[in-house]
Order: sequence, then C-alpha cells, then structure tokens
Amino acid sequence: MFDDFFIRALVAGIGVAIVTGPLGCFVIWRRLAYFGDTLSHSALLGVTLAFSFSINISLSVFFVSGIIALLLLSLQKRTKLPGDALLGLLAHSSIAVGLVLIGFLTFIRFDIMGLLFGDILSVTINDIFIIWCGGSLILIILYYIWSSLFAATVNYDLAAAEGMNPDRSNIIFTLLLAGVIAISIKMIGVLLITGLLLIPPALARNLSNNPTQMVFLSILGGVASVVLGLFSSLEFNTASGPTIIVVALVLFILSMLAPNLDSKLKK
Repeated sequence: MFDDFFIRALVAGIGVAIVTGPLGCFVIWRRLAYFGDTLSHSALLGVTLAFSFSINISLSVFFVSGIIALLLLSLQKRTKLPGDALLGLLAHSSIAVGLVLIGFLTFIRFDIMGLLFGDILSVTINDIFIIWCGGSLILIILYYIWSSLFAATVNYDLAAAEGMNPDRSNIIFTLLLAGVIAISIKMIGVLLITGLLLIPPALARNLSNNPTQMVFLSILGGVASVVLGLFSSLEFNTASGPTIIVVALVLFILSMLAPNLDSKLKK
C-alpha cells in the first residue's frame, strides 16, 4: 500500500482539480489566460509576506492576489493602457517585489523551487482541510453567480440590460480565481498553477458540445492529470507538480487527435 504522504497528495490534488475545472472553463471562455498568470505570479509576494509576518500562507496569497485583481480592474478604468500591458506590468512587478523581499529575509530559509513549482508530496492534513473547505466555498459561490457570470461572458450589454449586475459578477469571479490560487499554491506552485487552470478546460473544449459537458470533462481531465501525474512522478522519480502539468499536456494532445480519429472511423 502507498505511504500516507502519497494518499494525502492524491486527496489534495483531486480537490484542487475539482475546483479548477469550472473556473478554468470561464478563464477559457472569457480569454483570461494572462489574467490567471498575473494572479499566480502575485502569489509569490503573498508567500513572502506570510513568512515575514508569520501568518497563514493561503490567507496571505488570497489577500495579495485579491488586491492585485481589484487593482487591475481599477486601472483598466483609470488609464489608457491596454489590458495586456497592465497584466504584464502587475505580473512581473509583483513577482520581482516578492523575490527582492526574499533576499532581505536572510533569517528565514526558503525553498524557492518548492514555491515556484510546488511540492504536493509535502501537503499536510491541515492543507487538505483548507483545499476541500476553501474549494467547496468557491464552488458554492460560483454556483450562485453562474447565471449572471455566464450571461456576461456571452454578452455583457445584454446581461446588464437584464439587471444581472455583471460588474459584481466579474469582481466576485476575480476573487474566486485568487482563492483557487491561494489553496493550490503548495501543490502546483506559482509558475504552474495557471497550467492546471487552462489545460484541462482546453482539452474539454476539444471534446465537448455544450458548456455543461465542458465543465464536467474539464473536472475529469484535471482529476486524471493529477492521478496519472502523481503515479508517474512516483514511478519515474520526477517532480510532482511539473509531472502533473506534463500529463495534462499529453491528454490535451490526445484530445486534439480524438476528433480526427473519430472522423476517419466514420468514413
């Protein structure tokens, strides 16, 4: 039987995959890939502040990522800079500030590789509790704003005309993204969390015919990536976080080949 650390990693990874699936679909639909990347980069600053002030890492990452998200929404209305320029500015500034602060904290030993690429095999029972409870809260909130958020994704003006308050849904959605990054950072790391947000929904889009089907296939793709990635990491003695993303990439490539194979079989 597998060691306890492997079971904990599986439970934590599956929990994260279930949460990132639905949120990742909206990231794909709304073309917010770079936005998710910006929030994940800002997580390093959150981790640094957590070590500096001895507070919970997930709480600190959520706080910093949330501020960055709200700051971006504010800057988009106040400046003439295009959105991608603002995203690049905030992403690289936040990760640079985080790395500079790490240099000043000489009295604390940092595992930089663990921060950047995650270390799912070191998750604790407390981490699992945060992932599942935090993830459940994120999914419940997403369920309640689903209609207005989906309507705003399809047609913002129509959603506003229907009184669905799309601006509020957008703000809540950005905070949910900050939340999923906060609970996932220990598993996948700062640089790779966007991969788990994007690749499973991308492969689901290749295989699905409607939004609901895409959400469920995205969750299945994420869970499969985590399970196969962890088993592969154990078998080949590779880093767990990057291996999960590589498996997700392989599944995405297979999803691209599936429609072609299906059409050939029909002929």
